[in-house]
Amino acid sequence: MYNKGLFNDWVPKPVQLLMIILLVIVVLPLGGVYTGNISFMVGGTGELSEYFMFANYATTIGMGASMPIVLRMKMRFKVRNKMVLLLVLLALLNWVNATTLNPLVIVAVSLIIGFLKMIVAIELFLPLMMMIGDRGVFYGVFYTAVLTLTQFSSYYAVKVSIIYNWQQFFIIIAILCFIMALLCWVLMHDKYFSLKVPLHYIDWMSIILFTTTFMFSAYVLAFGKQQDWLNSTKIINSGIVALVSFALLIVRQYTLKRPYLSLKVFSKSNVLNGMFMLFWLGMFLGTASIQNIFAVGVLGYDQLTNAKLNLLMIPGLVAAGITAVFWFKKQKPVKMFIFSGFSAMIGYALVMYFSMVVEFNYENWYLPMFLKGFGMGSLFIAVWFYTLDKLELNDMLAAIGLVLVWRTFLTVGIFSALLSWFQYQFQIISLGDLAVYIDGMTVSSQNVMANMKTIQLNAILAANKKIFGYIVMIGFGVLIYVLTHHFGIKRFQYLRFVRVLSGKSIIAKRRIRERKIAEEIKDAAGSAM
Repeated sequence: MYNKGLFNDWVPKPVQLLMIILLVIVVLPLGGVYTGNISFMVGGTGELSEYFMFANYATTIGMGASMPIVLRMKMRFKVRNKMVLLLVLLALLNWVNATTLNPLVIVAVSLIIGFLKMIVAIELFLPLMMMIGDRGVFYGVFYTAVLTLTQFSSYYAVKVSIIYNWQQFFIIIAILCFIMALLCWVLMHDKYFSLKVPLHYIDWMSIILFTTTFMFSAYVLAFGKQQDWLNSTKIINSGIVALVSFALLIVRQYTLKRPYLSLKVFSKSNVLNGMFMLFWLGMFLGTASIQNIFAVGVLGYDQLTNAKLNLLMIPGLVAAGITAVFWFKKQKPVKMFIFSGFSAMIGYALVMYFSMVVEFNYENWYLPMFLKGFGMGSLFIAVWFYTLDKLELNDMLAAIGLVLVWRTFLTVGIFSALLSWFQYQFQIISLGDLAVYIDGMTVSSQNVMANMKTIQLNAILAANKKIFGYIVMIGFGVLIYVLTHHFGIKRFQYLRFVRVLSGKSIIAKRRIRERKIAEEIKDAAGSAM
């Protein structure tokens, strides 16, 4: 009656593994938009690029909104029926993105794609975690695969958009989803995972408040620069709606018997410190906008060459994954692994600081992109492992949505907006500094327009260099924090003397042995789930 696997008993194990790998390749890189072909979507629709950044954020918000309910959805429906239906819906949504020219439709579709994607993804996570066993090793394999697939999908999105058009990539994804739905119908079993649970315990109002909070926040971060931030009533009103919705969401959780979000986990030290480190990870990931300005605006790269730069991160991602596997197999503390990740990110920023010249060659990208890939991979793995460590399964699933949105959307969105604003302000300051040396004696009125491009490029380079310099200085502060943080290890241990009288030492030893066994059972259960 129940089957905790995915496939029929007659399906060979190698075929099952191949099917899971194919589903991972198709489902995990799915998104409403792909950062590589945003420029092509802007040219094809004639709309602002901010709409498509908004859609990109909406995918992450949809993923976060679905995380607290994925386990209940898994146990409510039969595996085959659910997987086939969701893959067909994902195919139809990609087809809608390929045929519409309305950016708001793309935003709404991106939100739904993110929501449905996570319900499919949980079916793939659990078998892989049970096969791998150790949670840290699983993160090392999983995040390496996800980040690598994301780079490839962005690259091929650009390549297909250049050869054909931007709609064609969405059509290809839709076809792949239809094919996977057909294979799932043939190979998967038609049984429940376990005892069927009702859906009426899901608090849909909390999901609406969660989505409202972060969608209005995404609007602020995506359109802030275009609307001139606080000079726009739309930005102010959106910010107020986001704050009010978030306040209502928090208050509602205290009134529910089964809260949508587990707020008690945010009183734990590892969760708060993990989110603090994820915040600074967002600062380094936010430098992508500055890197694009340098690659496209200064060096003159086309979109395909710019997309190839992200492929240069793959060796670093693989190196981080291999390091994580060996690190967690030997059960070493995560402190130095996290330290190495932030060090690699600082190395990337430092190399870019000294590379702000117009003579920068393509081969010079190898080192900084390797460091960026290693830093991104190691921090995604180690910080995420530390943040969710020692959480109960229900609390972890109820909190992981908020942490996911914090890591992938809020921190990156905040720093992308901040760095873009600072880049513009520093550029104006640099132009003012360069204007000191421009007069009729050095540049004649006949040559001033010919030299304007060089002046502008120098102003961009100076602004970028200043931003990377500040990031390096902040990064050293983060390294000091990582070195001084305890990461759950007791700094001091006091000797406790147990009286040997009346056999109390034997009782104490028995209690210690029982506590060790309980911890081992808990760790094994956490790894399995």
